[in-house]
Amino acid sequence: MQNVVKNFNLIKQEITDKKNVKLVAVTKTFPINHILPVINEGHTDFGENKVQEALEKWTSIKQDFPKINLHLLGKLQTNKVKFILPLFDYIHSLDSIKLASKISEQQIKKNFKPKIFIQVNIGDESQKSGIELNNLEEFYKRCVDDFKLDIIGLMSIPPFDKDPNPYFVKMRELSNNLNLKEISMGMSNDYHEAIKQGSTFIRIGSKIFGSRT
Repeated sequence: MQNVVKNFNLIKQEITDKKNVKLVAVTKTFPINHILPVINEGHTDFGENKVQEALEKWTSIKQDFPKINLHLLGKLQTNKVKFILPLFDYIHSLDSIKLASKISEQQIKKNFKPKIFIQVNIGDESQKSGIELNNLEEFYKRCVDDFKLDIIGLMSIPPFDKDPNPYFVKMRELSNNLNLKEISMGMSNDYHEAIKQGSTFIRIGSKIFGSRT
């Protein structure tokens, strides 16, 4: 547990002068007793990939620590949307019109408007979710105008076997074109490069909590 706090503080020190960079501590698969030392350090932003795991793990913790912001990072199925509001404050993985419509419907029902990133398939990879680059502008406009979603930025995961920098540069260009302030990119292995290219949300798990079983 001491290592977790040490790891967390090392990364916090690295980004202390980056006032606009928010660290999302990715807690998927880790039990809450592994996460509590970081919560007790005063950290407020945590990321989960699976809805069911998050419901079981965070529902009561968020009542005890009301300042916590929970970020949904993994793929969101439309039939799970009704369960995630208001537990999740941020959704990083909006990737279809169908999902946008469902979130819009639920945010009215629950009277809770999450902050949302559009996931971009920046590497044009068939196995990955995300909006294709040539559809991005039209998709963004529909999300804002038709579905009244609070789109704050773009999210991407570059191809794991290639230099991420060209993809990070492209993400910054896309973000600027849409006049969006936030970019969610950069994980344990590439967050330094992501920050240099304008990332404002970095998603770090293993470098804080260790390898997953």
